[in-house]
Amino acid sequence: MALAPDIASSTDPHKIDPDTPPVEAPGLQYFVFGLFFIFGGITSLNDVIIPKLKELFTLNYTQAMLVQFCFFTAYLLIGIPGAKLVKRLGYMRGAVAGLVTMMLGCLMFIPASQTATYWVFLLALFVLASGVVIVQVVANPLISLLGSPRTAHSRLTFAQAFNSLGTTIFPLVGSVVILGSLATVTADQLSGAELQAYRQAESEAIWQGYLGVAILIGLVALAVWLFRNRLQGEKHEASSGLAGLDLLKRKRFGFGALCIFLYVGAEVSIGSIIINYLALERVLGQPESVIGWMIGLYWGGAMVGRFIGSAILRVFSPGKILAFNAAGAILLIAISASTSGTLAGYSLLAVGLMNSIMFPTIFSLACEKLGPRAADGSGIINVAIFGGAVVPLAFGALADLSGSLAFALILPAICYAIIASFGLFARRPA
Repeated sequence: MALAPDIASSTDPHKIDPDTPPVEAPGLQYFVFGLFFIFGGITSLNDVIIPKLKELFTLNYTQAMLVQFCFFTAYLLIGIPGAKLVKRLGYMRGAVAGLVTMMLGCLMFIPASQTATYWVFLLALFVLASGVVIVQVVANPLISLLGSPRTAHSRLTFAQAFNSLGTTIFPLVGSVVILGSLATVTADQLSGAELQAYRQAESEAIWQGYLGVAILIGLVALAVWLFRNRLQGEKHEASSGLAGLDLLKRKRFGFGALCIFLYVGAEVSIGSIIINYLALERVLGQPESVIGWMIGLYWGGAMVGRFIGSAILRVFSPGKILAFNAAGAILLIAISASTSGTLAGYSLLAVGLMNSIMFPTIFSLACEKLGPRAADGSGIINVAIFGGAVVPLAFGALADLSGSLAFALILPAICYAIIASFGLFARRPA
């Protein structure tokens, strides 16, 4: 099937406001792709560190999900201030501020590992996530502005594919560096000084991995700083109301922000437990250190789907594609929860493919025609990513109460059902 031309027809109901001119920054989009790669990879490392910390500190699922709660709470607390910071500094300098904060969070894993204290790990994750929020406030609207507004859906989905590339590569490396060091003895077999020494020794792999990430982030921050003056024609509009919250009065934007909350919550819930889920006897029944690499299949599916989706979204209605993918995710969850063995395992992994176009499509559909309010809209959307804190914690509590990870999958299925309804709603023009 031939791809649609770059400029959509004048009757395209899903186009971004054509009166919003693209900013001029030759070659800058490649730096933005790098930002998507970095913050995607950082976020997916949580899926590797959760089973590690769960074993080291003998946590139940609710306690283990505090990793995601602390990480994604940063979106609630930093989203709007982050948008204000970006509007004050500009996109490029704002990106540098976010990257430096991320680097600081990574370095905090060193004292966290030396003290082997769970709450210190959670604090480091919060600081790291605060930087991710600022970078994401920059990246999402900037990629929409770097080109024709009529193809923003496709361009953002393509950029999100680099996000998925990071979420695929980082867990593969992280599972080897972090999970691969799990000892034959477990924390629940030790106590006192032996337990503390075991936690310190086993957590060395964590800070060593994050130290490498900190070096990578530092190099990216330096590159962005060197090109800080390349962006021309950047404009920001002063917020009306309380830090742009008045945008929620727009039905389309408000519904979209809710769906971002639910989507991130569903995606993170599944990603957070998938290693533990695959390790269940009724599924694959293999040790976590053996199957840890399979988390890359979940995020890899999203990566493949985004590259494909960036082309499909030029041809078909983004709202209808969103509804189709959400329905597909529900079907795969139902198959996984009601079967066993490899079918149960791979059907849940395949939800990653369905997730592929959801975030960028929800974001671009919700933010249509925001124009110079794009930074405000991105800040509010980043607050909505707080769903990654709330839904996984509720998922963990449901799993603990029911004693079944399969039963708890009903929660992300409900999230996808609401997302499907937004897709049908948003098929109409903004």
